[in-house]
Amino acid sequence: MSGFRGVVRPGQGRHRRRRRTPLKAAAAVTALAACSAFVAIAVGDDHQDCHPPAGADGRAHGDGLCGARAQLANGAPRPGPAIHDVPGAPHPGASVSNMAPAPAPAAEAEGGWDRERCGNTSGRVLLSFDDWPYGDPERAVRIGAQLQSQGIRAAFFLINQYASEYPQIVTTLRRQGHWVGNHTWSHRQLTKLTDQEVQDEIRNGVAGNLLRPPYGDAGPRETEIAANLGFKVCNWTIDTLDWQTVQGSLRSPEAIRTTVREAPAEEKHNGVVLGHLFSHFAEALPGIISDLHEQGYQLCRDTGAVGDQVPYPLPC
Repeated sequence: MSGFRGVVRPGQGRHRRRRRTPLKAAAAVTALAACSAFVAIAVGDDHQDCHPPAGADGRAHGDGLCGARAQLANGAPRPGPAIHDVPGAPHPGASVSNMAPAPAPAAEAEGGWDRERCGNTSGRVLLSFDDWPYGDPERAVRIGAQLQSQGIRAAFFLINQYASEYPQIVTTLRRQGHWVGNHTWSHRQLTKLTDQEVQDEIRNGVAGNLLRPPYGDAGPRETEIAANLGFKVCNWTIDTLDWQTVQGSLRSPEAIRTTVREAPAEEKHNGVVLGHLFSHFAEALPGIISDLHEQGYQLCRDTGAVGDQVPYPLPC
């Protein structure tokens, strides 16, 4: 039985999609246990303004999440508990187009470093969690504990404005065997800042050597500043779109699961999956993990406690 069960938190998971191909919407089964350890009361927090950046098409990405956050803050109903079997839903792993792993594309020209794959050359899939579990900080370590119990290592990229108030969370996640990276101090879009502001956002972030820039947005200038501070940019190959809203609510676990299941094979081999700590991503994990296994993929293995420096290549 799975221990994953999540609650939505109002939050700042604003980032832009990076070169992802739109995927078909479909419902899928999410098998979750009623004995979950992830049961908590939603508590609203005060947050900064929410101004999602424009993507390559000139349109803002992530604005749906801003609307959902506002609704949550105003007392709108939270999504209910995770669903068990859904009558008539497709069988897990029903899509057969991505069954065989495929070779990854060539790494970007950063000394062999592929920022979309975070140095992952193992053939395995790395799960990653961004942002912060608003109103329930300990949710991060509960997710970490469940993954650890399954022998899965993940990466957590935390906003240090919040994480610095709970230093035990970073310590515990690393003790559980998970990498913890820098998601800046306050989640400002680095490409909109001055050199000094970029330095301050990164320098005041979680200590380590991997940086996930807000919105995944880091050009040559930001990449160079990060490198001078000892950080490599680490983005993702699969965006679960868990931060999007549908009719005022964050995407369902079924929709998140379907996005990962139907992602191209080249995005899974040596891949990195992006999810958030305030969304339904944790609830979707049992199905995501099951689907990946059925499609022939393995996940990064938890082999014990880690430090603040992530090796390259990733020891998945």
